Amino acid sequence: MSYSLEDLKRKLADDGWRTHTGNAASPVHGTLREMAEGAHGRRKNGQAVGIVEEIETEIKIDMLQLEELWWHMGLPTI
Repeated sequence: MSYSLEDLKRKLADDGWRTHTGNAASPVHGTLREMAEGAHGRRKNGQAVGIVEEIETEIKIDMLQLEELWWHMGLPTI
């Protein structure tokens, strides 16, 4: 199962998302908007974006969807 871009747009303010960044010392949890903004910042700084997933369902967002969310949120694609 996956979400459409429209589903993800509606879920931007929803809590219950996490990002796996490869750094166990700093897990990232919060709203989908916070996860997308954090991923954008990491990419902008030349770091790995990480894997964004909904905690309850474990549905992961692929890179194309994440870039589409950045565009929707007004964040420049890098």
